[in-house]
Amino acid sequence: MNDVAAEVRNILVFHLGADERRITNDARLSEDLGADSLDVVEIVMSCEERFAIAIPNRVATRLATVGDTVRFIESRLA
Repeated sequence: MNDVAAEVRNILVFHLGADERRITNDARLSEDLGADSLDVVEIVMSCEERFAIAIPNRVATRLATVGDTVRFIESRLA
C-alpha cells in the first residue's frame, strides 16, 4: 500500500468509523462503507486539504470506490 492509499484509508476510518479491513480498493464508499452524501463531502474536503489538491464536484460525484479515489488523487499529484 502506498502513502496516498494509506492516507485515504485513514481519512475513511476517521469519517466513517469503518473497520480498516473493510477498506479495500474495491470497497464502494456508499454501499459497502455506509457513506452518505454528507460523509462524501467531508471525505472529499479532507482529501483536498491533506493532499493540497482540488477535487471538482463533477469528479467527486463519480468517485464510487476507494480505488477510484486513490487513483484520482495519485493522478493529480503526478
